[in-house]
Amino acid sequence: MGALAAAVRTRHDHHLRLISSRATTDQLFEILCDEAFYERPIAERHRVIFYLGHVEAFDWNLLGERAFGLRRFNASFDQLFAFGIDPIGGGLPTDQPRDWPSRTQIAAYNERLRAQLDSALEQALEHPGEGHPQLLTMLDTAIEHRLMHAETLAYMFHRLPLDMKKRVAAKHHLSAPRIRHHLVEIPEGPATLGLPTDDENFGWDNEHGALTVRVPAFSMENQNVTNRQFIHFVQNGGYRDRSLWTSADWAWREENKIEHPVFWQRRGNIWNYRGMFSEMPLSMDTPVYVSHAEASAYAKWLDRKLPTEEQFHRAAYGVPNSDEQRSYPWGEEKPGPQHGNFDFADFDPAPCGAHPDGASAFGIHDLVGNGWEWTRTVFAPLPGFAPMPFYPGYSANFFDGKHYVMKGGSPRTAACMLRRSFRNWFQPHYPYVYATFRCVEE
Repeated sequence: MGALAAAVRTRHDHHLRLISSRATTDQLFEILCDEAFYERPIAERHRVIFYLGHVEAFDWNLLGERAFGLRRFNASFDQLFAFGIDPIGGGLPTDQPRDWPSRTQIAAYNERLRAQLDSALEQALEHPGEGHPQLLTMLDTAIEHRLMHAETLAYMFHRLPLDMKKRVAAKHHLSAPRIRHHLVEIPEGPATLGLPTDDENFGWDNEHGALTVRVPAFSMENQNVTNRQFIHFVQNGGYRDRSLWTSADWAWREENKIEHPVFWQRRGNIWNYRGMFSEMPLSMDTPVYVSHAEASAYAKWLDRKLPTEEQFHRAAYGVPNSDEQRSYPWGEEKPGPQHGNFDFADFDPAPCGAHPDGASAFGIHDLVGNGWEWTRTVFAPLPGFAPMPFYPGYSANFFDGKHYVMKGGSPRTAACMLRRSFRNWFQPHYPYVYATFRCVEE
């Protein structure tokens, strides 16, 4: 009876988490003015209206027929909202606002499918031994997929004109004492990437296939590169020094006339930061958000490198004078607001070092939260990789040598995705993500 009760409770927890994740995306859409829904704030992405249907259609396409045997009631919407666009896709989309359904039509579709899924879930909860054997895994997939889009939508909305958004009160971070920026020596030691293939905890397919490596000694910056540091790169001609950029990165910079981070705005001789709801003077002590190409050029300017995925793991989760590895940089405690700027805590970054309780055992700050961290590791499968049977293209479609691993998390990253094994990835010429970096010396 105890085991059965535990199974039912676990299933109920998943349903509550699904409902909570819906509230997260619902609240995000509420910040938009009506005219924003048919805008395309990032040229490589769909119009906003697509995502209003996509986060629901994904759940329906994943669970409706496969898990519960539910009959389709709007096959055209199921297909229309099924797939997003990868930023490096086959050319820019050319659709027009008139090509999309109305918000009223999409709202009716969303309401009906939620009602049917919730009813089917309640039935499954009452008979935990009779449902789809992978139901909990599929629910985890649906929940995290939606929460990933809550972050994607945030940086998309960041690009919208300010008057298309309803201002939300910002969190006021306490001003952090400025940390002396320096290199920390990380001794040789182990780093375990990924999860064992038999691990019962949820992980995406690219997380499975644990790999433990010995990482040679290296030095890493104790905090992210700040706007204060990056502005010296800009002022000293870093964006115009061809020797600092790869051929592909230079061609991208030239074609797009990129002269500074996309989150910066120049007003005469003054630099401002483009926040979610207002433009403000550029904070010198917050992490700079840049593309992989820009981060790599800066690192080369200092005669340093971006860290590898293994080096990030060693610095974030390792322990001095031990082969022990932590679950989080600060230890085993579940992520809380004292540990960092994450879990939708804010729309903008906090000053570097504002969360000393989240520092790693080596005294390195902000390894989780405040901005994803670029590595120089090309996104590739871990040993024993097997695609998810109900989502085979999630990772495999991006094992193309053109994407780089990101670690850590941003202010808009859900706490459940701060686990050590989680791997994010993007191509190097996409500057809109809440992504920062730090350098290493070997």
